Amino acid sequence: MTARGENGVRRRLNYRAGGELELELSWFAVTDVGRRRENNQDSYVTTPPVFAIADGMGGHSAGEIASAAVVRRLAELGGRELVSEQDIDETLSDAVDDIELDAGDTELGAGTTVTGVVLGTEAEPTWKVFNIGDSRVYQYFKGALSQITVDHSVVQHLIDTGAITEEEAEVHPHANVITRAVGFNEAPIPDYTSLALIPGQRILICSDGLTKELTDVGIQHFLATEPTAESAARSLVRHALENAGRDNVTVVVIDVHAVGDVVDTGSLAGSGIELVEAGGSAPLESGASRAAAAVTASPRSGREDADRASTDREQVPGADDASADGFADDRSAEYDDLEPVILPDAPPTPRAERA
Repeated sequence: MTARGENGVRRRLNYRAGGELELELSWFAVTDVGRRRENNQDSYVTTPPVFAIADGMGGHSAGEIASAAVVRRLAELGGRELVSEQDIDETLSDAVDDIELDAGDTELGAGTTVTGVVLGTEAEPTWKVFNIGDSRVYQYFKGALSQITVDHSVVQHLIDTGAITEEEAEVHPHANVITRAVGFNEAPIPDYTSLALIPGQRILICSDGLTKELTDVGIQHFLATEPTAESAARSLVRHALENAGRDNVTVVVIDVHAVGDVVDTGSLAGSGIELVEAGGSAPLESGASRAAAAVTASPRSGREDADRASTDREQVPGADDASADGFADDRSAEYDDLEPVILPDAPPTPRAERA
């Protein structure tokens, strides 16, 4: 596991272009090896304007090498005012070269997912969201959780084409197979999404060690009820571990705070961002959005609540029933325990297979 950047801090962003808009960011990252893995192959970077997670794969230490190479390269973008898609493309290409050099020849190869956000170069204050693989970016805003990224995986392709349902994907034998990765001597192909940078917004970046254990309902519960980025990140990881901890789990939570009014912003094209120290962590703004976050959906497994009463652990809406006995329900554990693999022939974009 490699971590780059500061943790538990708050920074002020000053956008200047015919006016001024000030925002503040606070963030916190947590990672854990989980309960069934020997090594933590996740890595993360929190060096403004870059926040990202990489989930490595490959035999022995290859996954750790691959994820470390990616976050080291992304950390080199830290300290810039803005980051473009071209910057990310070039950085990930350099990381592929590093992976080949550092990992050498391995039976399974070496690669990693990567997902994250950067402060983008659009005319308006914007997050540029990027991803390769099945690590995810979510936004929580005004009581609603949205998954921003789309997984590059066999089961996601099958869902998109209507071949299987989301419920069937949970127990599909290819649930661990992804279709894109950074590494394996392949040119990286990230997807990009632009997301407005808005006060009151909470961003979650996570490896699949979280989403194996908590549904979107469970994730929303903690993002809605925890007052700070730190408490949200710690709660998400803690409950993923209590739920079974079948994989390494890493999260980065970022809160966007308003510290000033917009004054004649006009066109922000070509604007820069100045990073200024602004004290410690602070709660996300509370309000109606908190009350709107009532959680009513059933747990991932669909078992009745009575089946989970045998444990004294805190039960969480949206949690897999693994929280009751430490094991995944039905067949999901069989596939969630598999190492990720890259499938060269997998649709829609042939890339690799997670082992």
